[in-house]
Amino acid sequence: MFVLTAVPSLIVFFMLFGLIQKSRPIFALKSFQELLFSSSWHPLKGEFGLFPFIMGTLWVTAVALIIAIPISLLTAIYLSEYAPRLIRELAKPIIDLLAGIPSVIYGVWGVLLIVPLVSNYLAPLCGTYSSGYSILSGGIVLAIMIFPTIIHVSSEVFSSIPYELREASLSLGATKWETVRHVVLRKGLQGIVAAVVLGLSRAFGETMAVLMVVGNVPRVPKSIFQSGYPLPALIANNYGEMMSVPLYDSALMLAALVLLLVVLSFSVLARIILVRVEKKAE
Repeated sequence: MFVLTAVPSLIVFFMLFGLIQKSRPIFALKSFQELLFSSSWHPLKGEFGLFPFIMGTLWVTAVALIIAIPISLLTAIYLSEYAPRLIRELAKPIIDLLAGIPSVIYGVWGVLLIVPLVSNYLAPLCGTYSSGYSILSGGIVLAIMIFPTIIHVSSEVFSSIPYELREASLSLGATKWETVRHVVLRKGLQGIVAAVVLGLSRAFGETMAVLMVVGNVPRVPKSIFQSGYPLPALIANNYGEMMSVPLYDSALMLAALVLLLVVLSFSVLARIILVRVEKKAE
């Protein structure tokens, strides 16, 4: 049982080792700093700057979090503190179901609905032009995809807070909202941070849905209405062509390594915060 438990854990380290080994050829010609901060992506010329793709990932993830965090937290507060039991029991399975929908379905839905919405309504409303395939479209689709993660973890954190603390606050004359704001949210702050970090990890590594709506233009975006090109989309789009260009394989493996390290860091951070919350609850 110990061996079977250790094998899945070691897979992550095997993946890291494999990506590092496959990335070594490009490090022989270019420094890590140059690869990360160069904006020039011309594989036929041997230029593999990852900066536009890193910025595309950060832009899409930031837009998704700005949309998802307030909606998810307010939903979690309502379900844990205000909603009748019937609504709570009906809403939770539906929210959890969102996590099981294939990402390509989100992508198709984004192409059919979100892209025209951005192109025909949101961009003109802001006095600019957009094809619809943009950072904003990717952020909206991604926000909906990470709703279940943040809502579920936040709800569990709120449920772990002793009810006696709420009763003590109410007995002192605080209103329901004051109790939620000063007791529930303050006590569950670390858990909320963990939920957001887990959502960030999911958003940072999402591929198919974002690939279908973000535009995939290798440049640093200057507006949410411009197209971007996140790292996961870069790997998915170009992996089949990498063998025809020298160092292409190594550059894509480096992109995968950067992505894995970032997601792994966020996941470990979220787990550490959740453990601290559980110990405080005990």
